[in-house]
Amino acid sequence: MSKGTLFDKVWDLHTVGILPSGQTQLFIGLHLIHEVTSPQAFAMLRDRGLKVLYPERTVATVDHIVPTENQARPFVDSLAEEMMQSLEQNCEEHQIRFYNVGSGSQGIVHVIAPELGFTQPGMTIACGDSHTSTHGAFGAIAFGIGTSQVRDVLASQTLALAKLKVRKVEVNGTLKPGVYAKDVVLHIIRKLGVKGGVGYAYEFAGSTFEQMSMEERMTVCNMAIEGGARCGYVNPDAVTFEYLKGRDFAPKVEAWDKAVAWWQSLRSDTAAEYDDVVVFDAADIAPTITWGITPGQGIAINELVPTPEMLPADEQPIAAEAYRYMDLQPGQPIQGTKVDVCFVGSCTNGRISDLREAAKFAQGRQVAEGVKAFIVPGSERVKQQAESEGLDKIFVAAGFEWREPGCSMCLAMNPDKLEGRQLSASSSNRNFKGRQGSASGRTLLMSPAMVVAAAVTGQVSDVRELL
Repeated sequence: MSKGTLFDKVWDLHTVGILPSGQTQLFIGLHLIHEVTSPQAFAMLRDRGLKVLYPERTVATVDHIVPTENQARPFVDSLAEEMMQSLEQNCEEHQIRFYNVGSGSQGIVHVIAPELGFTQPGMTIACGDSHTSTHGAFGAIAFGIGTSQVRDVLASQTLALAKLKVRKVEVNGTLKPGVYAKDVVLHIIRKLGVKGGVGYAYEFAGSTFEQMSMEERMTVCNMAIEGGARCGYVNPDAVTFEYLKGRDFAPKVEAWDKAVAWWQSLRSDTAAEYDDVVVFDAADIAPTITWGITPGQGIAINELVPTPEMLPADEQPIAAEAYRYMDLQPGQPIQGTKVDVCFVGSCTNGRISDLREAAKFAQGRQVAEGVKAFIVPGSERVKQQAESEGLDKIFVAAGFEWREPGCSMCLAMNPDKLEGRQLSASSSNRNFKGRQGSASGRTLLMSPAMVVAAAVTGQVSDVRELL
């Protein structure tokens, strides 16, 4: 029975039935696939003699394994080339729309689906990728799924899922200069914990989110998964509709007004019942940076690395592990820590607004000696837009490398990897051990503006000092 939240409304509208396990069989309106989690799923279909049930509801791109320096085929990495060919063949065989390198619309799956207008309010969306929660920014319910579930969606267009509880995460007020959506979500994860959202969908609400652009909302929803939530969403509003209007696959002409009326009806009711509500004040949020090995181990730039006694008892063992791995001492300032690599990109922060903000701080400055810094647009369209605005020239003049679109160093399933014990200032979403391609490499998560501040000073810096 609906409790009046957007989550409940969308869930109920897509329920096919209740399974003997008690799980819901949920219809999936849009299935996004890429080259990493789909080959095995297609092989499973073949083994069972099955076809893709609704190929028109599946959209493919290539992102994780594509090199960002030289994209000439065949790729130097034979495994990457094999995955690429597999996706090309599967899309051709099953008549699936595929945005390949050079199509003009290729890019990170969670960047291209919104920019092409595939992602719309009220949808259920699935993808074999953790950060599918990104699409919740539009008022969609979007799940990252595993390979066997990719198979299930290809074969049946449905998923077996247990219904989630809904937590309203409310942030009110105006963010101070130098504080961004990335800081907001790192602050929320820091306060609620990386397991705080287990069993929940997060509804991001309050005046702070209402003031955010769609791309900022995508950054927040992208990292809902890092707080343990299965998905995160923002209720659709005028900002959502303005972003979608005129995009390739958005409703057109008379269908548009009908769509907007429908989307508005899905918003959480004013009297909606939530399983939990937490409230934050935007005034309390400063530029935030991770110091440890989970996205929840974050502090404000002007704070000290926490000492064990400052932490709850259950967090002290992983903190001890983080001190050792990151080579940081309890009680030391994070500001001033020397960096080796600076990366702006990923499905969290590789959109045009991220690059514009990064360019503001790169302009007229120089990457510090000994620092490798690079900018990776989230899609071919973002790259084209940035180049039309001259952002690439600003970055190159400042000593940054300007790359081709892809996931790049976020997951490092491509040539962009940390080496040895290098320390990376990264605009991506995960700082797990070995995440950026080196088994001993270290990652500090921060906003794109903060990454640029680190690049031009050679150390972790407060971007507000560059304003």
